[in-house]
Amino acid sequence: MTNFSELNVSESTLRSLKRMGFEEATPIQEGTIRFGLEGRDIIGQAQTGTGKTAAFGIPLIEKIDPKNPAIQALIIAPTRELAIQVSEELYKLGYDKRVKLLSVYGGQDIGRQIRALKNKPQIIVGTPGRIIDHINRRTLKLGDVQTLVLDEADEMLNMGFIDDINAILEHVPAERQTLLFSATMPGPIRKIAEEFMKEPEVVKIKSKEMTVENIDQYFVKSQEREKFDILSRLLNVHQPELAIIFGRTKRRVDELAQALSIRGYLAEGIHGDLSQAKRISVLRQFKENKIDILVATDVAARGLDISGVTHVYNFDIPQDPESYVHRIGRTGRAGKSGLAVTFVTPREMGYLRIVEETTKKRMTPLRPPSSSEALVGQQRIAMETLADIVTKNNLDDYRTLASELLEDNEALDVVAAALRALTKEPDDTPVNITEERPLPMRRSGGGNRQGGGYRRDGGGRSNNRRDGGRGGNSRRDGGNRRSSSQSSRSNSGNGERREGNRRPRRRES
Repeated sequence: MTNFSELNVSESTLRSLKRMGFEEATPIQEGTIRFGLEGRDIIGQAQTGTGKTAAFGIPLIEKIDPKNPAIQALIIAPTRELAIQVSEELYKLGYDKRVKLLSVYGGQDIGRQIRALKNKPQIIVGTPGRIIDHINRRTLKLGDVQTLVLDEADEMLNMGFIDDINAILEHVPAERQTLLFSATMPGPIRKIAEEFMKEPEVVKIKSKEMTVENIDQYFVKSQEREKFDILSRLLNVHQPELAIIFGRTKRRVDELAQALSIRGYLAEGIHGDLSQAKRISVLRQFKENKIDILVATDVAARGLDISGVTHVYNFDIPQDPESYVHRIGRTGRAGKSGLAVTFVTPREMGYLRIVEETTKKRMTPLRPPSSSEALVGQQRIAMETLADIVTKNNLDDYRTLASELLEDNEALDVVAAALRALTKEPDDTPVNITEERPLPMRRSGGGNRQGGGYRRDGGGRSNNRRDGGRGGNSRRDGGNRRSSSQSSRSNSGNGERREGNRRPRRRES
C-alpha cells in the first residue's frame, strides 16, 4: 500500500490523518486521491469497507480555501445517518485546516439549519430531500460549488431520489469537479455519469471474498408479527452470555430494547440519535456485563470491538450481504465459536439467498422453540444454578432450616420448589413493536427486484424516503400495524427515518 505522504497531501491533512490513525491508503483511496488532486472527475466503484469517505474527502479538503466563506463543496448522501457519518469524517480530515462544515437532513429542525447556514460553511453534506428544501427556500446557494460528491449513488436510485439529484445538479455550476461513488452501476447512474461528468476516470476495486469462520448460522422464517415472541423464546433457550440484536431502524431499536426490558431481560439500545455520552455509557455497561443484550442499528454498531459476544440476532435481515457479514462478525472472534440467527419474512427470502451466495455458506433453517421448550431451557438454567450453589457454597448456616423443611415435606418437593423459585418463567407481557415493511423483493444472483419494493408516486419520488423528504414525516412501516403480541399502539415512531438498510462503512476511512 501507498503512504499518504507519497500522494502529495498537504501537511495539515497529513496531521489530521495521523491523528485519525491512518498511515497507508487503501486501493480506492490511492486511485481516487491521485485523480482527485488533479481535478479529474471520478467514478469510484467499490464495496463497503474500502475507505470511500477518505477517498473523496482528502482531495475535497485539499481543494477548500478556508479564507473563502462560500460553499465550495457539496456531498449528497442517501440517508441522514450516512450524512452524519460523512460529516464527522470530513470534520476530522479538515480539522487542522479549520474547514467549516454543515450537515443538513430531514428530521432535524430546519430553522436551526437555516441559522447554521448563516455561519458560512464551506462544505455541505446533506440528503436529497432536505437539500431541495433549502434550495427552494433560497437558504442554500450553490453557485460557488467547485466539488460535487454523489455518495452511494445506487442506493439513492433504489430510494427514488434520482429526480431530486437531477434537480440539485441544475443548481450547481457546470464547471466543477464531480466524484460519483456507487457499489453497482445501473443504467440511470451511468446516465448521470454521461450527462453530468466530463471524461471521468474509473477507479474500480474488486470486493474481497467474504467468509465467516467459527460462526454457526441459522435463519428463522416467520411473519413480521411473530418475530418478537420467537426472539424471546430463543433467548430463553440459548441463554446467551452477551448478545447483540440488530434492528433496521432507530424506532425498531428503541421498541425492541423497551420490549425486552419489559419482559425481564437486561437490554439497552444504541443508535445514531443517542448522544455520544449515552452511547459510551451503554457500551461500557455491555462490556462490563451489566447488561446482557445490546440492541443496535448498523450505523451505531460500526467499529464495535467487544470481546465475548456469543450470539448475534438479526431481527431484520439487512439489504446488503456485506452488512450481514459485518453484523455477525461481532461474534466468533479470537478463535471462539459464535451463533447467528437471522429472521426472514417470506417476501425477503431472496435476500437470504444473496447472503448465502456471498458468504459461500448455507444457513441452517431453525425451528422456533415452543413456549414449553423455552420453559425447559429456563428450568435447566435454574438446575445448573442450584447445583453450582450446592458445590461452591458453605451451606452450614442453612442445614438446620433444611432439616426442618424435610420434617414436613418430601425432599423431592423441596428441591422442586427451589428450582421453581430460581426459574425465570417465560414472560408473555404484551409489548409494542411496530411492524416494518419488508425489503423490496429481489431475486438471488442478480439482485434485481421482481415486484413490491418502494412504491413511487406520480412525481417519480419514493414514498419511503429515509431522510424524511420535505418535512421529515414519511414512514417506512406503511402505517401503525402491530404485532399480535402487542397491546396498544405506540406513537414513538412518528417521523422515523431509516438508519439501516444501506451499506455501512467500517471505520477504516
